[in-house]
Amino acid sequence: MSIGIAQVKQVIGLRGQISNCIFYQDEQTIVYPAGSNIIVYNIDQKTQKFIPNADNSVLTTMCVSQNKRYIAVAEKIANKPLITIYDLHTLRKRKTLTINETNSTEIVSIAFSPDSKHLITQTGSPDWTLYYWSWEKSKIMAFAKVTANSQTNATVTQISFNPQDNSQICAVGNSILKMYRYADGILKNIASLKQESHNFVSHTWLNEEKLIAGNDRAELFLVQNCEILMEYKLYDIKEREIVASPGNTSNEETKQAVLPDNHSVNSIIHYSKGFIASCGRGRAFLYEKNDDKEFYKKIRELKIPSDQASNDPTRTEEQIILSMCISPSEETLLVVTDWQQIYQLIFSNIDIGKSEHAEFKYMRHSNHHGSVTGVDVCIRKPIIATCSSDKSVRIWNFESGDLEIYREFSEEAYSIALHPSGLYVLVGFSDKLRLMNILIDDIKQFKEFTIRGCRECAFSNGGHLFAAVHGNVIQIYSTTTFENISNLKGHNGKVKQILWSYDDTKLISCGMDGAVYEWDTITGKRTGEYVLKNCSYTSVGISQDAKNIYAVGSDRKLKEISDSQILREIDVEEDDVIPMTVALSRSGRMLFVGTNKGALRSYKFPLTKPTEFQEHIGHTRSITRMKVSWNDEYAISSSEDGTIILWKIQDKEGRGAKRDKDIGWAEEILITKTDLEEKNQLMNDLRNRVNELKTENEYQMRLKEMSNADKIKELTEKFIQEMESLKTKNQVLKAEKERSDTKHEQEMANIYEKHNKELQDLESTNNQKLMMEYDKFQDLQTKTQKIQEDYERQLTEMEQSKEKAINEMQEHYENVIHKLNIQIEKFKEEINQQSKEYEETKRQIEEDCDTEIIDMKTKYEKRLKEQVEINEKNLSEAKNYKNKNSKLVLDVEEYKKKIEGLNESLQKANNMINSLKKDIESSKKEIQERDDTIQDKEKRIYDLKKKNQELEKFKFVLDYKIKEQKKMVEPREMEIKDLKEEKTKMESELERFNKQNNQLDLINKEKDAKLGALQKELKDERNKKRKAELELKQIKTDIHNCVGYIQDPKLLKETIKNIFEKHVHDDVVRNCCSLFSLK
Repeated sequence: MSIGIAQVKQVIGLRGQISNCIFYQDEQTIVYPAGSNIIVYNIDQKTQKFIPNADNSVLTTMCVSQNKRYIAVAEKIANKPLITIYDLHTLRKRKTLTINETNSTEIVSIAFSPDSKHLITQTGSPDWTLYYWSWEKSKIMAFAKVTANSQTNATVTQISFNPQDNSQICAVGNSILKMYRYADGILKNIASLKQESHNFVSHTWLNEEKLIAGNDRAELFLVQNCEILMEYKLYDIKEREIVASPGNTSNEETKQAVLPDNHSVNSIIHYSKGFIASCGRGRAFLYEKNDDKEFYKKIRELKIPSDQASNDPTRTEEQIILSMCISPSEETLLVVTDWQQIYQLIFSNIDIGKSEHAEFKYMRHSNHHGSVTGVDVCIRKPIIATCSSDKSVRIWNFESGDLEIYREFSEEAYSIALHPSGLYVLVGFSDKLRLMNILIDDIKQFKEFTIRGCRECAFSNGGHLFAAVHGNVIQIYSTTTFENISNLKGHNGKVKQILWSYDDTKLISCGMDGAVYEWDTITGKRTGEYVLKNCSYTSVGISQDAKNIYAVGSDRKLKEISDSQILREIDVEEDDVIPMTVALSRSGRMLFVGTNKGALRSYKFPLTKPTEFQEHIGHTRSITRMKVSWNDEYAISSSEDGTIILWKIQDKEGRGAKRDKDIGWAEEILITKTDLEEKNQLMNDLRNRVNELKTENEYQMRLKEMSNADKIKELTEKFIQEMESLKTKNQVLKAEKERSDTKHEQEMANIYEKHNKELQDLESTNNQKLMMEYDKFQDLQTKTQKIQEDYERQLTEMEQSKEKAINEMQEHYENVIHKLNIQIEKFKEEINQQSKEYEETKRQIEEDCDTEIIDMKTKYEKRLKEQVEINEKNLSEAKNYKNKNSKLVLDVEEYKKKIEGLNESLQKANNMINSLKKDIESSKKEIQERDDTIQDKEKRIYDLKKKNQELEKFKFVLDYKIKEQKKMVEPREMEIKDLKEEKTKMESELERFNKQNNQLDLINKEKDAKLGALQKELKDERNKKRKAELELKQIKTDIHNCVGYIQDPKLLKETIKNIFEKHVHDDVVRNCCSLFSLK
């Protein structure tokens, strides 16, 4: 029992819809997202490294730091934004940043600071909040809401740092172009663009002051301090209408409907000479600085080329460029399109003077830009075949990951199957099923079958048969005779997958009707079945011995079926996870399941309960197809997101695929006879051309050698003449040098004498100055002594005055204390008197009450009440007097404390007096210095005022001159325009004449070659004629000599025989014999 281990080897595809989705790490390495991974791809070595995204996350944007060390990835998990920062060297996670207090569900833009220590993030609706992070501390330093002043539906599309200032930030969007500055923990809006009618899509900084921004109407704006300096239109309105609507639609409709969608400036990047902006369908524009280095001009238009492998080659030109990046050496430009393609442009390959246009090329190969609907693996070759909803069929090499053959059709391909030999492919279209030959560089149709909408087809493992689904019927054909051998009927719904057993004796099928059938391919009969009507099966797998079948479907269960019975059922625990595909390794030790979440699950095999599995995240959307290579080395999965992933697989014990080293991959290819003949003819033509070029080059080399020899002679003669002239000049210079040396010696002697005299004069003057200074010094010493005596006298006076003041203060406070004591005694006496008076009044009242208590009972009650009130008042007054007494005691204590404090303050005052004296001296010096500086500044101000007046006069004169110059310039500009038009016409005529001249040169060369060949033939014919005439003369002389032997037959015979042997050769005899035999 083991669990298969799957590791991503290569991801084929791209996620191009993410903003800022491609970056350079260094000159050979790029970073881009594909599937649920961040790919670090080495262009030279063609290797990939992977940074997996978080589970159940949606990637929204990404950014690479300025030092190319870190990458920040913004994701959306459970409708909450999350930022993860990875180290690009170690591919490990460094920090995870979360925003808790936000209503936004995603981050729309992200950027690193120039020093890579800070990070800014911009959340989406409804908050649209800009956050400033110290990402290493995971701390939000400041935040601010980015909104437009006048519009409620304003959105932010991109944010960025000033390339020279970590504290300055720019944010652009719909009716938004704002500058922010971070200071003291606050993000403050320091400037905004006043014109809020533009929907800005992208921007980039050109330097620390200027930036370029693009809107959704093919317009660029050069901005400085939120003020528009210059506006650039990438298209004219007429040109935009022509590009957008080549049909018969009206101008107003095209302006309203097409421009906003197709003419957004989606990406702008800066480089040393200027900037590059992408806009419209398949276009980017190269701008460089003007001669004045202030503004920019359009230099070149960059286009995505047409694809000749496509049924409609111009369709590829309709792609929209979404992201761009430039290499650190500014040699290569990479762009990403909405068709998930990566194109490159190498600037050194552009011919500078020839054309204003340049074309991109695929960086490596083209990718699928639609859902991958079919995948199959070859047995004899390391190739896989894929088809997609983008109407293309592609052949990939799964060991190198390269695209070998690519063909696009007019209709969508629903299914695909590869022949085991790798020489044929079966493709199901909406109208027919087509068998095609895989040639060396193309896919050509060979045979058609009338099977409409074939969504499943498969070759047998031996390759002699293939099965195709026609509606609910599975039809089996012979690969050699193309006869329909049998029709397998039984399904009531769509057949989702068919699978051959390893010995080709059985065929397994599953369908939407909830049936899994096992068929005998020889008899065409059904040998096994399992039906579950509530479930629609999507995929099946089969063991090597064809005894066990594994099926997955809509009931979210993995079933093991044997002999039409379920042996085991494994439930998928998660509610939102549905198994979509299943694949079993040929060794029978690994089982893989693909889910609707894009994950590959490796289950412990054989299946057990409770189940064990490992999940590997690879795709972002549902897995559509999954295959295992014949040698169990790779698993291939495809998805609705258009990506194909090659997984390196092995079981948990580390037992991988064991392929026989002696049996390699097949290297045979198909090629048609006509193609072979054309290639051979082309090779012969090229060989002849090479030989001709060699002779021409040798002739040119000889001519160059002759001309170089002449030049060398001329140069040697010139060199000799120059040498003689230099010798004479050298002698003259030597004589001049001797004269100058004598003059220099005389001048030096005079200088020495002057110097000695000046020294003596300086010594005498310095001695006089020293005496003067010494006298001044003595005067100053006497002055300082007098000043010291004055200060000492002042100090003694101050001390005496201080002692007097202290004595006066002591006497004053002692008098105050004495007065307060007298007041306290008076208050005590008053209190005693009031208490005595109270007791006397009380006693009198009691006596009066006792005598009059019977007669005045009623009056007493009234008076009693009044008296009670009076008593309460008296008691309160008594309490008040007691409180006053206590307060007076406290006041006395406070006065004592104040006296102590005054003594302390007196000591401090003495210290302050000493310090103030020092401050007085220093302040006097400062006052003198400041007076001097004030006088200097007043003089400076007076001079500047004068200069200002002069400059104003000069400004008035210059303004008048500028107006006159403008009047002079306007007619010249018109002349320049006319001259430019004439220049363009002349250039077009010149190009036409050049083409004609080139054609005439080619015709002349061909005629020269023919003439040379004819001259050679004529020479050969003349030589032959001369030889023939000489031989004829010789024969005549020999015959004339034979006439002398006419009387002697023997000698005549011998001489004739000698003449025959001398002049007639064996080949002539043979030719004559053959002619006589023909007659």
